[in-house]
This record gives sequence, C-alpha cells and structure tokens, in this order.
Amino acid sequence: MKPLFKRLLIAVGTLLILFIAAEIILRKVWGFCDAPLYRADNHFEYILKPNQLCYRFGKKSYYNSYSQRNDEITPQDSIIIDGFGDSVINGGVLSDQDSIATTKLSKYLTAKYGKKVLVLNIAAGSWGPDNCYAYLQQYGNFHCKSMFLVVSSHDSFDDMTFEPTVGKDPEHPDKQYTFATWELIDRYVIPRIFKKKGDTTNLFINKQTGDIPFNSGFRDFFRYSAANHIPLFFYLHAERGEVKMGRYNNQGQMIIDTCNYYHIPLIKEMDYHLTLADYRDNIHLNDKGQEKMFEILRNQF
Repeated sequence: MKPLFKRLLIAVGTLLILFIAAEIILRKVWGFCDAPLYRADNHFEYILKPNQLCYRFGKKSYYNSYSQRNDEITPQDSIIIDGFGDSVINGGVLSDQDSIATTKLSKYLTAKYGKKVLVLNIAAGSWGPDNCYAYLQQYGNFHCKSMFLVVSSHDSFDDMTFEPTVGKDPEHPDKQYTFATWELIDRYVIPRIFKKKGDTTNLFINKQTGDIPFNSGFRDFFRYSAANHIPLFFYLHAERGEVKMGRYNNQGQMIIDTCNYYHIPLIKEMDYHLTLADYRDNIHLNDKGQEKMFEILRNQF
C-alpha cells in the first residue's frame, strides 16, 4: 500500500469515526433530530403536530392529541382552564414540561380544590391573539371554566399573514433532520454567521390592505367570553427590554388602554417585580421566570 493512499485512508477513517461520535453525542446528549415538529394550518397558520414526545437539550416536551403542551384531556378532569399564547407560555424546548407555569398551575389547583384540574397550554411560537382565537373557533373551549390569554406588547399588531413558514423557517420544522451534525450547522451555526438585522419598519403592516390594524384577537376573545359567560383575563408579559426601562412600551400601553376601555381584567407582569435574571433572552422566561409566572397566575383562581 502506497504511503499517500494509506494516509488518505487513515484520514477518511478518522473523519468517519469523528462523524459517528458527533452524531451519537448530538442525538443522545443534546437531543438533535428530536425537535418538536409543526404542521401548516389554514385556520391559524401553523401549529405543533399532535402526539409528540421529544427530548431536546435535556428537556422534555409533550404535545397531546390537540397539539396542546399538557396532558391528554380525560373525563377525570373536573375543571379545565384554557391558557392561550405564544412561546412565552409554551416555554419552548429549553423549558421542561414540568417546569412551565401551566404544568405547575395544574398540580397546584388540583391540590387546592381536591379534584382534577387541567390547565391547557394552547400555544405556539410567534402566535398572536388572532392565532389563538382561530384555534378556539376550530376546536372549541373544551368546556372550560375560565380562560386566559398571555400576550406581549408586540402582539398589538402581530396579525396573521399566512406566509409559508412551516418547513422553511428553522424555528418551524416539519420533519427531522437526517443527520444531527447537519442540523447543528444548518439550524444554529449558519444563521448566526449570516444573521442580518432586518428592517422592522413594516413588520406589522397588513400586506393585503396596507393598514396597521390592532390585532383582532383581543376583541374576539372579549366578545367570545361575554357571549359564552366564561371568565376571561389577559396576562401582559413584559419583555426584557421593558423590564430595563421599568415600563411597557407604546404598544403595551395600547393593550392596557384597550383592556381598561372594555373593562377586561388584565394582569400586568411588570407589577410583580420580575428581574433580568428571570429571562433567558429578550422575551422568554427561564425556569425561574416560569416559576414566577406560575406564582402570579395561581392567585387568579
């Protein structure tokens, strides 16, 4: 065997061994190729696929047959509370199923009332109030005793656009990657290398009308709860930047003003002294923050 060919063979063999080792570590330790998957929907743009159990970054994510991040609904659930929102209440893959506020709230209320209480986590990343209301229209309220909607300031004008995102946006995959190493490169390395600061000037403009409408989901939830005699409150989450400022931004103030005008009960998270240590990024709460959200919510029931 010629020395050059031998060295080439050794190099190829070494790379193959490293590739296999990387695949095993990324899959078994970090949960690559086991991300929660999405499907497109004609009613509310997209949603997590039903009946998923994923382990990623050491955290468990479970979605039941209604794509809710909570236990399956059963006849034993004496009280059901509908919780709606986006990735803030959903928690994402960096929050374990047992660490999110709704799971904690279900356990707390079950113990408090001595009967099975299930708090539904009906949410998906970047959903606005209109996405949530479209889900409510499609699936009903599950005979809930009350409902609440978790929103942030940016939800004021975050209307549905139905632009294709499932399978195109790395945050909304519709199938698992074949190789964990390629998922690491394609989903995490490349976007960070080529990340661009987008122009958000027209972020909330309705592309069909050119208008900037206040999200219709706020009004629709209010009317639905009144018509069906279901208690409702809104929960205004504070983004990290707002915590730094010590106040909600102009869009958040619009939500506050709207709730005051229609006499909609509103929880302002800013009133409960969250700190920067409660966040894992500019928007999402870490486990400590989810615990604080639970403590805030539990006083409403």
